Amino acid sequence: MNSGTTEDGVARALEKGELYARIARRIIPIFLISYIVAYLDRVNVGFAKLQMIGDLKFTDSVYGLGAGIFFVGYFVFEVPSNIILHKVGARVWLCRVLITWGIMSGCTALVRTPWQFYTCRFLLGLAEGGFFPGIVLYLTYWFPSHRRAKMMAFLMAGNPISGIIGGPLSGYILRNFGGIHKMAGWQWLFIIEAVPAVILGLVMYFSLDDRLAHAKWLTTQEKQAVAAEISEESGFKTHHTVASVFTSPRVWLMCAILFSIGMGSYAIGFWQPTIIRQTGVRDPFIIGLLTMLPYGLALISMILVGRHADKTRERRWHLAIPNMLAAAGFLLCTFAGASTTLAMTSLVMTVVGVVTALPMFWALPTSFLADSAAAAGLALVNCTGNLAGFLSPTIIGILKTNTGTLNSGLYLVAVCHILAVILILALVPATLVNR
Repeated sequence: MNSGTTEDGVARALEKGELYARIARRIIPIFLISYIVAYLDRVNVGFAKLQMIGDLKFTDSVYGLGAGIFFVGYFVFEVPSNIILHKVGARVWLCRVLITWGIMSGCTALVRTPWQFYTCRFLLGLAEGGFFPGIVLYLTYWFPSHRRAKMMAFLMAGNPISGIIGGPLSGYILRNFGGIHKMAGWQWLFIIEAVPAVILGLVMYFSLDDRLAHAKWLTTQEKQAVAAEISEESGFKTHHTVASVFTSPRVWLMCAILFSIGMGSYAIGFWQPTIIRQTGVRDPFIIGLLTMLPYGLALISMILVGRHADKTRERRWHLAIPNMLAAAGFLLCTFAGASTTLAMTSLVMTVVGVVTALPMFWALPTSFLADSAAAAGLALVNCTGNLAGFLSPTIIGILKTNTGTLNSGLYLVAVCHILAVILILALVPATLVNR
């Protein structure tokens, strides 16, 4: 076969998406599994709370601060971590991230005092900082922006899958492992669910390619074709330097939108088991099974919406509508009281809305950030937005301790989602998102 015929075949594969589908099959599965484990290790404290605060005599305020302080460590190290990844490569750096966060997650089983709890959660955030923005950055090396929303949807399917798997698993561990080797169920929860992160770190070291140019499983023509398409797209991006990131109103707008979405996301992640328990469901395993419903429906929603967004190349309404749904769900949840049916209906609305919105959001900043600006910018957006992960559980915990109910906290996160809708529709230009 001559080179002209080979190039024609590569061009056809590129146009049909076959080449990108092959790239996705190579790199997305390991990232998906890692994201499932990351999200599980981040929020399994929500299930541990069902036993932990009673055993250790923690208040809801102590729990909320400990759950949220994870994101202070995350914030501190996220931008430096992404810049380091851009320089040294994803293979070594992501291996380091997974192994250290697995160790710190397991160490949470040893806490006895509030300050030990705060320290472990802070160090876990420090260890994990850079994982998610690092993956987002890594995808920019392999996919142009108009194919990235679907990839982000597949990747962030780890969020609902983690809920589908993690809820019943966490509930089962809490119910059946207590007393083994004189350890409580919540201690076994942290230990057992930390092991996969360490294993995946080693797998990632031996399976990833740092850049497109290093992929021996692609031909030279295939690598050149993908690189050319990404390079052509880069010419339309407006932010190429680190300095441009920190002075850009558009970047800070992205931070504000993600912060608003994150307030709801982590309210669900850290308080959903408590919401279900307040309706009278006491068995932690049953609580875990009930969490499967909203996450299962969210998984279907995010994939379908991601595909439709890529097909139509429209982002604004695909992001705004899920936020509207989440806001309505949080408001409805305040009326649930002892009704498990109403609580589950509201949780379905909130989880579907939040989980669908997140991959839609990440198509925005990657559409105008390029080169070194992508490394710093994606990390800045993620870490600033994820400060909501600190404020959301902390504020809700304080409000619950002082009022005896979660309702005031739920009103707060509903308002945050409404704010996100306003920012998206009023300030995000159509020329930015309709690609």
